[in-house]
Amino acid sequence: MGTKAIDRSVTPSQRRGLKPATREGIAFYIFIMPWLLGFLIFTFGPMIVSAYLSFTNYSVIGAPQWAGLANYREMWSSPLFWTSLNNTLFMLAFDLPLGLIASLGVALLLNQRLRGVNVFRAIFYLPVLIPAVANILLWLWIFDKDAGVLNYFLKFIGIPPQPWLQSETWAKPSLIIMNLWGAGGPMLIYLAGLKGIPVQIYEAAEIDGVSTWQRFWKITLPLLSPTIFFQLVTGVIFELQIFTQGYILGGGPNYSTTFYVLNLFNNAFRYLRMGYASAMAWVLFAITLLITLLVFRSSPYWVYYETERRR
Repeated sequence: MGTKAIDRSVTPSQRRGLKPATREGIAFYIFIMPWLLGFLIFTFGPMIVSAYLSFTNYSVIGAPQWAGLANYREMWSSPLFWTSLNNTLFMLAFDLPLGLIASLGVALLLNQRLRGVNVFRAIFYLPVLIPAVANILLWLWIFDKDAGVLNYFLKFIGIPPQPWLQSETWAKPSLIIMNLWGAGGPMLIYLAGLKGIPVQIYEAAEIDGVSTWQRFWKITLPLLSPTIFFQLVTGVIFELQIFTQGYILGGGPNYSTTFYVLNLFNNAFRYLRMGYASAMAWVLFAITLLITLLVFRSSPYWVYYETERRR
């Protein structure tokens, strides 16, 4: 009996009659399946469970008991809830703008064509590599009322020592100063954005007699606005989730550093009020989503994209 020759150039899927689009679709789902399973199991699944738990009284030890909107009503009437939310919004209102301005200023200084500028870039970026807890412990020593370096210099110039982290008034401003030390992370992103601005634009503006200040306002800021927009969105999300500093300080003095996520953490893992903590998490999600949407809605008025100019 004769054997029928097999065309080796035809793939098994082609011999089964599968269309190229179908084959691509199957390959797509095969490759995305690990991520999709991880998302469903470790992200979407816990979100659904937390949404259910937010309407229950759940202490981990026993079974959840349906409570309706009791957790949300308790939040509305809880002074500590509003205190923690105000502390977080304070950091959002002051720490975020100052951090954006400081990192942009450092990036502009380090964008110069000078010998040894890479060394200074590395020096400014080094604090980002220090673990957060070690960073805070270092600043606890700097801000110490009796043996702190900062108060030593203030005393040297005739200013009385300040309580800093021991004062309800100075605690959050001290944390803002502490966070400015880590401006090297956003600085690196600003540097990447500055490197993407064509040098020819500055050269043409200089030939036309445009001053340095006008070049900054008319060229640098508009062309850097997408980078600023990215930093603003990620900064909003980061500030609303501020936790480590308040945790190290214990939320004091007088709850002045009890931030929203720290309050959530205490309710979940210290008081085992998982239902109430889940409700707090969803309120934080709603606040974050609202503020982020407002930032996105404002972007057409101040964010400039190169593609828009070319149309």
